[in-house]
Amino acid sequence: MKNNLQYILLLCLCMLLHTTYAQLPGGDALNQGWEFADADDTLWRAAQVPGTIHTDLMSHQLIPDPYFGTNEKGVQWVDKKNWIYRKQFNVTTDLLSNDGVRLYFPELDTYADVYLNGQLILQSKNMFVGHAVEVKKWLKAGVNEIRIFFHSPIRRDMQRFLEDRLIYPAGNDANDIPLSIYARKAPYHYGWDWGPRLVTAGISGGVFIQTWNKARINEVWLQQQSLTDKAAVVNAVIDLHTAVAGKYTVRIESTNQAFPGITLKKELVAGDQQLVLPFNIKNPKRWWPNGLGDPFLYEVKVAVYDGKKEVSKWVAHLGLRTVEVVNAPDSLGESFYVKVNGQPVFMKGANYIPQDNFRSRVNSKQYRQLFNDMQSSHFNMVRVWGGGAYERDEFYELADQHGILVWQDFMFACTLYPSDTAFLENVKAEVSYNIRRLRNHASLALWCGNNEVAVAIKNWGWRDGYGYTAPQWDNLLKGYDTLFKALLPVQVKALDPGRFYFHSSPISNWGKMEDFAKGDNHYWGVWHGMEWFEAYNTHVPRFMSEYGFQSFPDIHTVRRFADVKDHDLYSPVMLSHQKSGGRGNAAISTYLNHYYREPKDFPAFLYVNQVLQAEGMRIAIEAHRRAMPYCMGTLYWQLNDCWPGPSWSGIDYYGRWKALQYYVKKAFAPVMVSNVVDNGKLQTWLITDIAQDGPVTLDMQLMDLEGKVLWKQSVKDIMLKEVQSKLQHEVVVSELLKGVDERKVIFYTKVVKKDKLLTRNVYYFANASIMELPDPGIQTKITADTNNEADRPGEERYVKLSDAGPENAPVLKTTLRVTITANKHARNVYLLLDKLPDTQFSDNYFDVLPGESVTVTVKVPAQTSVQEVQEQLSVRSLRDTFKN
Repeated sequence: MKNNLQYILLLCLCMLLHTTYAQLPGGDALNQGWEFADADDTLWRAAQVPGTIHTDLMSHQLIPDPYFGTNEKGVQWVDKKNWIYRKQFNVTTDLLSNDGVRLYFPELDTYADVYLNGQLILQSKNMFVGHAVEVKKWLKAGVNEIRIFFHSPIRRDMQRFLEDRLIYPAGNDANDIPLSIYARKAPYHYGWDWGPRLVTAGISGGVFIQTWNKARINEVWLQQQSLTDKAAVVNAVIDLHTAVAGKYTVRIESTNQAFPGITLKKELVAGDQQLVLPFNIKNPKRWWPNGLGDPFLYEVKVAVYDGKKEVSKWVAHLGLRTVEVVNAPDSLGESFYVKVNGQPVFMKGANYIPQDNFRSRVNSKQYRQLFNDMQSSHFNMVRVWGGGAYERDEFYELADQHGILVWQDFMFACTLYPSDTAFLENVKAEVSYNIRRLRNHASLALWCGNNEVAVAIKNWGWRDGYGYTAPQWDNLLKGYDTLFKALLPVQVKALDPGRFYFHSSPISNWGKMEDFAKGDNHYWGVWHGMEWFEAYNTHVPRFMSEYGFQSFPDIHTVRRFADVKDHDLYSPVMLSHQKSGGRGNAAISTYLNHYYREPKDFPAFLYVNQVLQAEGMRIAIEAHRRAMPYCMGTLYWQLNDCWPGPSWSGIDYYGRWKALQYYVKKAFAPVMVSNVVDNGKLQTWLITDIAQDGPVTLDMQLMDLEGKVLWKQSVKDIMLKEVQSKLQHEVVVSELLKGVDERKVIFYTKVVKKDKLLTRNVYYFANASIMELPDPGIQTKITADTNNEADRPGEERYVKLSDAGPENAPVLKTTLRVTITANKHARNVYLLLDKLPDTQFSDNYFDVLPGESVTVTVKVPAQTSVQEVQEQLSVRSLRDTFKN
């Protein structure tokens, strides 16, 4: 517990020290005391900043919670209105005596006119661009007023549509006329096949007042020039604004004396200027991705002094590493893989979407928990997908600290876009701002222009489906090239030279087998193509950057958005939360009926659906890892949710792990054993991401469901000296079974190193729908964990801001150990504490072999007794869900 507290305090300190363009000495948040009103009304109400109009309306009970029931449909009027926010604040003569005073708006959503004391000081038209405005000349001693007029994005962009008279192919825009393509605003706000249509407006990033004197550091770019084991050379490119010309001292230093500081005395003229100061780090420590080493970060301070007085500073973390994306023709087709510090690395991770439609209420605890979850799940990469939003600085700082490489899409997805001068200038400002903001992060691996637009142009039938004329289609294609093949790469090359950019993911389509030899691929033959999970074994690309399968969240989450009467797959509430249209529930039912028996009730359906998803994704992940180095990455769709409901996520909206995430943690482990039948032979593969010291032993057993061993064999003294995937054993299935009913046996494999279990796997020869699973005779025992340390999926659980008090309020918890024993084979054992929705077990949905005991841990509120937990603990295995 002490270590955890120290970690959190250190993390908070790091966050305070990380100074960016947004932070200056004397900066102060102006987030209290705001009011809002309908622009057509005179009634003012208290507002929360940062926030959105929807959350403010909810707080006054003027609209219901859009996430509950079918309420989403009833709040669609909100985005059709204009809204005004205002705040009065006091300014002292001391504040006005500073050389500079700025108002900083990290994020205004989206079309906003900002007035200070009646003077228009800013017109914002891009949610993805922060704005800093010098305001001293408009301030006065005493009471001042900021007023922000938010234009309805629907009314504003409808005018654009009426001028263009062109329907863009934005199929995920949940409106008859897709207007999302005009707004430089989070595309998913307009709806997607996993989220609601809630088009927000508001001061979503807060407001800050900043003061400065003499000189101001706007930003510093720590540009790594070279890196060897002996030395690193870094250029500090410093953008300065000087109010008073004169002689200043600029100093670069390590806050923990990791390298000698350098000092430059220079005569600075008034105005904007740039300085370039190179510095060296001897015997540098490299930054490594999660699982491969320490993601070491140097803390670098850049400061400007007038004499001995520090007038401006900038502090950030520097990770020294090389990242190379190799996308080039080879003997197998066209490669796509990532080299870190000269070493090819198999990428393991997922696609990330924003954690809430109301992004302002995502708190630091949720960000920390999500990165804990990624790290404990053995991720080394996360893709920030192009239909969401550029994440705030904290996201990338946590990626740096946890060793999670970031695949960063620009915010374009699944449609064509305008290419008029005004739109392109708006985009140019957006990408310039975000490239400059993110380029210092060690975790930033690559830039991608868009999600699926290039493959859609060729394969989605847009031209005929939307009835474009030849001139219209030619103009749209020309616009694509202008935006993604000219504007974006030029900006990347100018502002972040050396970072890999490609114009669209995926490079290849999933329709033809030859496409799987070329670049990255989004394989949707499973789900959209209605192919069975076994297709994952044969459809393996060079890099899998999207694939997935839906599941509903667990019963705790369902209770948060649906009453008991709505607990039916086809109830109006469930259908309103199923954003994959008619396909979603039909696809789930089709796959479930193929692989499993009909669940006996709705809770059983939720459980089996999650197991279905997890088992399918396990097949895919194992196939991708077995195919290394032909395949060098697997990023499943999707990591998380933006609201509660069915989706492809492994972690639901409330942060609860689905079965998928537990499976991912095991399938992404540094050492993995995998079994697959190929051409009538059962193959056993051993995959390792990290070379192991000393030999390991592979134990294999064929056993029946009551525990009788029918066949066994061991392969000893296996040396895992290389990062590789290697076939260790194969046997003809018919010779292995020798007439034994495949419905009544399992193939169990484990890898042991000095009596320590490294990994295990249970292979089933038959679908669960036809297996004859016995009553396992499960017994449980609960005890207190005396050392209070748990092998858990993360350090802390969280609840959403809408359901919780202060985000950093301490919650005292105690750790309990739950031991599960089965007399006969228990498949997919699922543990649930019915009255403790925010608890999570260290493992779940796992198999218990005949006669085996498995112990997991769970954190519960400190006042909860063992007896209370025992009384409400629900334990079920797959057999318990059968209707017949």
